[in-house]
Amino acid sequence: MSERLSVAVLGTGIMGAPMARNLCSAGLDVRVWNRTRAKAEPLAEAGARVADSPRDAVEGADVLLTMLHDGPATAETVRAAAPGLRSGMIWLQCTTAGLEGLPPLAELGREYGLVFVDAPVLGTRAPAEAGQLLVLAAGPESARTGAGPVLEAIGSRTVWVGEEPGAASRLKLVCNSWVLAVTHGTAEALALADGLGVDPQSFLDAIEGGSLDMGYLRIKADTIRSGQYTPSFAVSTAEKDARLIVSAGEEAGVRLDVAEAGAERFRRAAELGHGDEDMAASYFASFPDGGGPGRG
Repeated sequence: MSERLSVAVLGTGIMGAPMARNLCSAGLDVRVWNRTRAKAEPLAEAGARVADSPRDAVEGADVLLTMLHDGPATAETVRAAAPGLRSGMIWLQCTTAGLEGLPPLAELGREYGLVFVDAPVLGTRAPAEAGQLLVLAAGPESARTGAGPVLEAIGSRTVWVGEEPGAASRLKLVCNSWVLAVTHGTAEALALADGLGVDPQSFLDAIEGGSLDMGYLRIKADTIRSGQYTPSFAVSTAEKDARLIVSAGEEAGVRLDVAEAGAERFRRAAELGHGDEDMAASYFASFPDGGGPGRG
């Protein structure tokens, strides 16, 4: 590897952009690409080189990091990058691809001679901006040293769960099932309070400090009550992840009624025009016309 570690980041959306910015702050050589170039261009001020194509981004890089919408989008992008890839390059695959989406990516890694690391992250926009993501990783022992500076720049901690690709993605789906359930629970509780004419603050005061209270509930409740739905995790992405969770459950013979209903709530919220807003906009799915007192 070169003296200054070079990292190609493909995908600079809600998560990829702050991850790339933190890689720049760590002094790494960062090149970025995004399908919509305008989303990548602000990273030039942080020191990243904005590439015109995936191939241009990966040429000469030591580490490839993908943070795209889903498995198929990632496969398409990596194929486009193929002429610039080199055998032995470490590939940190951070996209939530699900059980069906990950194997084709691992196969692409083998086809191109890459050192494939299944590395989804836990956290949303704010932890990504702060470099405080939790990285769940599964990949060969040989990748850990080379990937170390990248993982240290984007996260507060990396949990290695094995060498088999897929082990980290399975854990990510379990974690996300809980995140989405808490989000919907918060949204429905506040929607019911509004519908019954109960001050939502009374609900929050009633559970404060007890076993029913939690920080994530407070974060999503604040989003709903303020009406400021700037996305930290968009409704459309949450719906995609919810459907990956349901599919994984079906494959494992596990019925996930809450996750399935949650995916439908996200679909309704998106249909009502909230697809690009924070997933707390699940709140609006509780009202037939998409209205409700929580609209900002």
